[in-house]
Amino acid sequence: MRNVDEKGSVGSYVSHWKEDETSHIMEGDREKSKAGKTLLLHSCCGPCSTSVVERLDADYHITIYFYNPNITDEEEYYRRLDAQRKFIRQYNESPDRRGLLGFMEGGYDSREFCRATKGMEGEKEGGRRCVECFRLRLEKTAGQAKILGYDCFSTTLTVSPHKSYETVSHIGRQLSYRYGVDFLDMDFKKKDGYKRSVELSKLHRLYRQDYCGCHFSFMERNAVAEEKRDMESKDEDRE
Repeated sequence: MRNVDEKGSVGSYVSHWKEDETSHIMEGDREKSKAGKTLLLHSCCGPCSTSVVERLDADYHITIYFYNPNITDEEEYYRRLDAQRKFIRQYNESPDRRGLLGFMEGGYDSREFCRATKGMEGEKEGGRRCVECFRLRLEKTAGQAKILGYDCFSTTLTVSPHKSYETVSHIGRQLSYRYGVDFLDMDFKKKDGYKRSVELSKLHRLYRQDYCGCHFSFMERNAVAEEKRDMESKDEDRE
């Protein structure tokens, strides 16, 4: 049974999947600052977390933090959560792993996303609504990192070629200053990070979504697909 509170949010918990066991850090500073630091890594989804974990697990003690109230369809949320858990379980059972991944679910209440983006319903994807969505998830991560005593926090959001590294970096650095927790500031799409995440997702047989999460991105995905079908239909008519 899922642990649901009176507001309908799923209660958060921490697991290491064995027995259910003040500044920002720029990429160039990583070598001199690693030293086994604890990292609370916000994960937008299991697939994106794969290549980030591969890149960081030798240098940081990582806890995956799954907090994504922007996924407005509940069934979709749990499908992505299950994919995240599957990757962590497979990773922790692998004899080749370099560390043991921890896991924490931030709780699920899509109304948090709706409140954070109220008045921005007409914005295009990639605009102000998305900025506030990034801020919502990163602020929750930074706050938890502060409360739980992590050395630093980061996010897998920059793996995606559809997410602006500059925007995520700016928000992360602001929150680092506000909460007094280091922000691991890395553009994880570099060094073929996105391509590697696709390869690892296939290797682990993870569910890969084809839209960001909110109903706005879902509708845009459908509109693009419909436009593509129309174009293909017109091409067939010409033949």
